Amino acid sequence: MTRTVCTSGFLRRFARDRRGVSAVEFALVAPVMIGLYFGVVEVSDGVSAGRKLSLTTATLANLSSQVATISSSDMTNILDASSAVIAPYDKSKLKVTISCISINASKVATVKWSVTRNGAAKSGTVTLPAALAVASTQIILAEASYSYTPIVGHNITGTINLSDQMYMSPRVTAPTYDTTTCT
Repeated sequence: MTRTVCTSGFLRRFARDRRGVSAVEFALVAPVMIGLYFGVVEVSDGVSAGRKLSLTTATLANLSSQVATISSSDMTNILDASSAVIAPYDKSKLKVTISCISINASKVATVKWSVTRNGAAKSGTVTLPAALAVASTQIILAEASYSYTPIVGHNITGTINLSDQMYMSPRVTAPTYDTTTCT
């Protein structure tokens, strides 16, 4: 009978003891919280890279559409500016292309000139969104893509290819690149 009393007393004391509860709770919750933290960091960095890419595309379109003539050195400066906008991300993973597209009276869009850095220049006819295919006009197409590699989760997702494009009407006149006109 004394043995039963000791055992039941021990069980009562054990049931009332709260000294290790915090450590157990922390051990259960910590991995989830750490995973959540790294997930939020990854998502915010990815969104930031996407935003930088959009700003880069807008910069390309804006700078190209503001002038009537673009020399080779001017184009180098425009492409260098895009590399500056993408910072602090690795500019070697950035591909940019600027194209001047002429739309004839039949609404057929033809690339008149295209310049790229790390990408592929456009040529021939292209398909434009219907709202942009205005007869007898010209349009600047700026395209950018970036191979984004997440900081922590690169083993899970691998490299993510982000891309953006922007169409812009020339502000003064369709720009001439070197000696190639866009009309």
